[in-house]
Amino acid sequence: MKFAKKKSNFAIPMNAMSDVSFLLLVFIMLVALINYRKEVKIEYPEARSENVKKTSAEKNMELWIDQNGATYLDGTPCDIETIEDAVADLYLNAPDTRVHIIADRNVPFEKVNAVLATLQLLQYRVVSLVVKD
Repeated sequence: MKFAKKKSNFAIPMNAMSDVSFLLLVFIMLVALINYRKEVKIEYPEARSENVKKTSAEKNMELWIDQNGATYLDGTPCDIETIEDAVADLYLNAPDTRVHIIADRNVPFEKVNAVLATLQLLQYRVVSLVVKD
């Protein structure tokens, strides 16, 4: 018994290709925003010593202090109590995570000292002051 071969005209439908590419573009744009780092606009102080060590910016807690003395935790405005709670949680979950203090060059030192005193009170020892090269 002989079987007849059927010719199949297989074609990929191209009608939805533009929709798929648009959705792919939207997905890529949304994923790119996940790693978006909030920054506060400040003027960095300059380093005068050659004993400056470079640290990576990944997996750190960033405490920003702007020119007016307002504090920000990872780019969102906060107060000293919020910083205290966040550092206490950080110490319990990941004690070797570095805290970066990024202060404006014109900020009064009392504002920086208040943050340092809070970290000292919590006995958090992995702290860096961020400066410009």
